[in-house]
Amino acid sequence: MADWKGKSIVITGASSGIGEATAERFVKEGANVVLAARREDRLAEIQSRLQPYAGEVKIKATDVTSQQEVEALIQYAIREHNQVDVLFNNAGLMPLSFMKNTKVDEWDRMIDVNIKGVLYGIAAVLPHMLERNEGHILTTSSIAGHEVMPSGAVYCGTKFAARVIMEGLGKEIAKSNVRTTTISPGVVETELTNTITDLEVQEMMKQGFGEGMVPLESSDIGEAVFYAVNQPQNVDVGEIIVKPTNQQ
Repeated sequence: MADWKGKSIVITGASSGIGEATAERFVKEGANVVLAARREDRLAEIQSRLQPYAGEVKIKATDVTSQQEVEALIQYAIREHNQVDVLFNNAGLMPLSFMKNTKVDEWDRMIDVNIKGVLYGIAAVLPHMLERNEGHILTTSSIAGHEVMPSGAVYCGTKFAARVIMEGLGKEIAKSNVRTTTISPGVVETELTNTITDLEVQEMMKQGFGEGMVPLESSDIGEAVFYAVNQPQNVDVGEIIVKPTNQQ
């Protein structure tokens, strides 16, 4: 396992769920973590909770739909920790809706966060990592980036796009020592479903996820991220799909 003391990781979408759990996993190993999200008050709570651990935790309010704010986030991390060893593009939205209900504003928001947010993260950190010839960029896609479900046409489209962008990036920089990983979770117990406003989808969600299927915990995905970045330098884990055992 790599020694994470003195190394830094920037995590977007870090105010809850997968981002928070991943931050905790790395801080316990001594990594310096920069937490980024829009909810600064929530980031401050997490910072306080993680303070006893070995790594240093800093926070920066960031809206990933703003290229300027994402650029400022990466520059902040470089100023504070001299370098960015890992960027975890984790911010995402999932306001599922049936297309006939034409929730265009929600479609726009998903495109801005789930696709543009990833691109802005890559644009901000890639020159720095290529200059150092070292680093790791990870992005949260989804099992929905592999298959389409009713009410998920736009969401699945954004997650497919994120997966393809990361695959293309990996091919382009394959001759460098900068690595890329796409994390594709199945059903995870997070706040993602809180953004659903479509009443038909809300009713559908009440039916649950199927008999015997227990959603993953956010920490399960944090472990997958930790696994990917701890492989030897000559090993590039291109994608990890993590889903509940009984999820079809």
